[in-house]
Amino acid sequence: MLELLHIENVAVIESADIQFLPGMNVLTGETGAGKSIIIDSLGALLGGKASRDLVRTGTSRACVTGVFAALSPTVQEALAAQGITPEEDSVILQREFSAEGRSVCRINSRPVALALLRQVGELLVSINGQHDSQQLLRESSHLDFVDRYAADADLLTAYRDAYRRFKGIEAEMSSLRIDEAEKERRIDMLRYQIRQLEEAKLREGEDEELEAKRKTVQHAQRLSDAASSADRWLNGGEDGEGALSQVKQTIAVLRSCANYSDEMADLGEELQSLCYDLEDVAERIADMRFAGDDAELDRIESRLDTLDKLRKRYGPTVADMLAHLSHAKEELDSMEYASDRLAQLEAERKTAGRAAVAAGRRLSERRREAAHALETQINAELAYLDMPRARFHVHFIPSEKPTLGKDGLDKLCFYISVNAGEEPKPLAKVASGGELSRVMLAIRNVLSDGDEVPTLIFDEVDAGLSGRAAGKVAEKLATLAASRQVMCVTHLSQLAAMADRQLRIRKTESDGRTFTLVEVLSEEGREQELARINNGEHITEIALAGAREMRRAAEEFKANRQENL
Repeated sequence: MLELLHIENVAVIESADIQFLPGMNVLTGETGAGKSIIIDSLGALLGGKASRDLVRTGTSRACVTGVFAALSPTVQEALAAQGITPEEDSVILQREFSAEGRSVCRINSRPVALALLRQVGELLVSINGQHDSQQLLRESSHLDFVDRYAADADLLTAYRDAYRRFKGIEAEMSSLRIDEAEKERRIDMLRYQIRQLEEAKLREGEDEELEAKRKTVQHAQRLSDAASSADRWLNGGEDGEGALSQVKQTIAVLRSCANYSDEMADLGEELQSLCYDLEDVAERIADMRFAGDDAELDRIESRLDTLDKLRKRYGPTVADMLAHLSHAKEELDSMEYASDRLAQLEAERKTAGRAAVAAGRRLSERRREAAHALETQINAELAYLDMPRARFHVHFIPSEKPTLGKDGLDKLCFYISVNAGEEPKPLAKVASGGELSRVMLAIRNVLSDGDEVPTLIFDEVDAGLSGRAAGKVAEKLATLAASRQVMCVTHLSQLAAMADRQLRIRKTESDGRTFTLVEVLSEEGREQELARINNGEHITEIALAGAREMRRAAEEFKANRQENL
């Protein structure tokens, strides 16, 4: 769970340390006081979007730090896989982001990638914001809700693998079914390229060899003069002995003293070994011939010019040209024998299609089982949330024949009837804002039963609610808080009264700057805040009495809940 959240230079928050407890933590305050900034800060800490606009004006960087304790085995395993060891069963996440858009993420002071921070964050906290209720209006998201409830990733993976195989075959077939005129043009071009490259009689490495040979021919006279000089210095000329003769004389002198000095004998043998190598070098130099043949140079230049023309079309080296030739031959074979390949692919497509449909039907069967159970649980949740006549239904859109899609054979959407006697209709067409909030809360409650995320955050889940419905939502959140940490941003006194810890967020000004303060409320402070929420700033004894009664009723509910656990 989240124990401590430190926020520094985020929007109107200069610095804040917020401590949270197990159970239900509620944030209240006037609109615009900074409650959503706290949620945005936490979202950034968990790997979400960290806009540069969040950095407080006049500062260069913002920082959010969170201390999470009582880690689940899943979180500990995820950290261990990255070589991160929790300290005293807790972990510290930190994220800094600058006004220039740069971001630095750390886990236990160790720099990590944003993806890892997000991965760990998803295991620690689930944030349910106002936009999540709007997600219910998008029918494309409904299938994902059912799959999450079904929790059978293997079936979904098996289908998607079969679907990718099927689509891959279709893509290859599509590439072979080109327009006949275009096909003939392509075949003619490939034949021309193959003929041009084959007539060039290319040999890998030929270009490097020719470049080296051209240098030799171009500088033949200089090389010949150098070889003659080297031969004269080693082997000697008409004017005297060469270096090789002098080395041999040195060897003879050393050997003449072999009977008197082992060291000179050894030196003589070493020099003799070197002399053998020197004789070999001298012999090779004597045999070297460099001819400045203009005809040979013209031949080399002509060949290099041919390669240069080919290089502009087929690649910078002979190896690239040969690779192009190989690919062109393969493509030509494929196009010339396209009808044979298409027949083969058609058979493969039918087999792959049958496999994908079979996998899709298994997935569809599991989805229908899950959808039935999901309907039952959500309808029970809605009845508790003061929608006793609501009927939630997962509607599978019928199809005459199975149609393969990336997510399976199914198309579905959520239907609901909120009044007795009415047939269920698409959720987006009949549900009000308050009803959407309760449907989303019901779905979140049902889905959260199967996960291990220890902290659930609800950002104004009470939108559009009031009276009895708000009270029921408050009781549901308090029930959730019995088994995990719950944080809630609210404007309703019913939810605030149910909190185990209430934090008031308020704005203040100093030296022309706006600051947000976070205050842990005492029992008296909570009564004052509840009275303010209900009656505005004009707080009367009657309003305070009403606040005290709300607190008494909330504590009584939690006590009864505890007895029933």
